[in-house]
Amino acid sequence: MLFALGLALAACSQEGGSGQQQAAGGKGAARPPAEVGVVTLHPKPVTITSNVAGRTSAYESAEIRPQVNGLIVKKVYADGARVATGDLLYVIDDKTYQAAVDSAQATLEKTKATLASAEASAKRYQDLLGRKAISQQEADNAQATYLSAKADVSAAEAALRSARIDLDRTEIRAPLAGIAGQSTVDPGALVTSNQATALTTIRRIDPIYVDLTETGEKLLDFRRSVQEGKLKALVGNDDTEKAKVTLTLPDGSTYGEPGTIDFADITISESTGSFTFRAVFPNPDRILLPGMYVRAKVEAAINENGFLVPQRAVSRNAKGEATALFVTAENKAQMRILGVQQDIGNDWLVNSGVSDGDRVIVDGLQKIADGATVKPTPVTIDENGLVSAAAPAKEGDAPSAGAAPAAGGAQTEAAR
Repeated sequence: MLFALGLALAACSQEGGSGQQQAAGGKGAARPPAEVGVVTLHPKPVTITSNVAGRTSAYESAEIRPQVNGLIVKKVYADGARVATGDLLYVIDDKTYQAAVDSAQATLEKTKATLASAEASAKRYQDLLGRKAISQQEADNAQATYLSAKADVSAAEAALRSARIDLDRTEIRAPLAGIAGQSTVDPGALVTSNQATALTTIRRIDPIYVDLTETGEKLLDFRRSVQEGKLKALVGNDDTEKAKVTLTLPDGSTYGEPGTIDFADITISESTGSFTFRAVFPNPDRILLPGMYVRAKVEAAINENGFLVPQRAVSRNAKGEATALFVTAENKAQMRILGVQQDIGNDWLVNSGVSDGDRVIVDGLQKIADGATVKPTPVTIDENGLVSAAAPAKEGDAPSAGAAPAAGGAQTEAAR
């Protein structure tokens, strides 16, 4: 009986201890709010860019063809050399054309002599007509002979000018300044007037054009946004000098000189549904060559009240909609659907779902869900998308608008 009483007391003691442990465990289960990194959003002017593909083309180009027939007797320029306007490129055998000039000169002298004789006769016949020594018909014939001789002189002068033009054309000169390409003929080759094959091509590549293409749908969206006042256009208005274009070269590097929009087509391609516009770039070092494939970033417009949301804060729901978690005034996590326009660096340009002063969660997202209580901590994001603690705000400083240079985010995660 004493043994049974001892077992009962031991059982009561174990139940009491277990209850105390459960009570203690219940107090420990209440976790503090999860600490999250937030960025405060404010509207600011955002430059809207468009990334398009394009090819370079010469600023000016001229295919050189002969305008007279003959043998090439001399090639003056060096292939690939820079030439100036008027520089001699080729010489065609000019013997035949020099003879034609000499013949035309002789014909002109002959007609001038005939003109002088006819003019003197016409004057004498007029004097005789005044004394009624000859008939009116004879005087008219003398005058007609004079006028015919005068016309012959004009024709002979024109023939001489034509012969001299052909003689001048035996020296083929550069019509513009640029780079002369490889010659298709050598001395001794027979060429003909206006032949199909060009002797060479001269291209001016400083500055140089870049022909770009964009879809018709994006053009319509852009114009609609401008008309509705959502965007301030930089392309196609009276202040196109502000619209800059930057190039990415085939090797992935950025071309050092910015360009500007020079021309935009007014038609849409029936086969591709795209339209073409052209930018012009300085090219003093001849880095850009005609026919090169490039990528261009065009500053098309400015959204004067744009919101930039860090990309690391945005995810997609089951419907494919862009979403982000925000911190409410009660420090609760709130899921919102965002209207995303385009990416701007490491941010998304958002046109709906945000307002001035909203705090978006950019760090610690794996610890929380919609509706959870959180402890927000201001952070900054550097150009590589890494998070670090925000510097304490100084008195009089403007509120943070989002991204700022900072150290790596790994330190923030480790500290937590």
